[in-house]
Amino acid sequence: MTGHWLMRQNQTAVERTWTRVVGAVTWLKSTYEANPPGERDDGGRAYVTLEHKIAYAMDALPRGVDVCWVHYTKSQSLISFSMVCCLNHHHPGIPCPLPPS
Repeated sequence: MTGHWLMRQNQTAVERTWTRVVGAVTWLKSTYEANPPGERDDGGRAYVTLEHKIAYAMDALPRGVDVCWVHYTKSQSLISFSMVCCLNHHHPGIPCPLPPS
């Protein structure tokens, strides 16, 4: 469960902590663009568009719902990156490991 990452207090970092959704989504987008998904051999779409992913993240994150993006890259490596909310809608009892200042 992604919300359990909030218990890993020794893995928090200020540079990976955002208080505004736009900053978090900017990080998701830049990570995606640095590691784009591979394309299918038949030319079909294997994943939803980046625009759809961004729209979902902009809707879900303010409600405390985590966002996970996973896909195979062009080199066939699997990449997974997530944005975990704090306070978390599904784990309201887990405190923020690095509360915003």
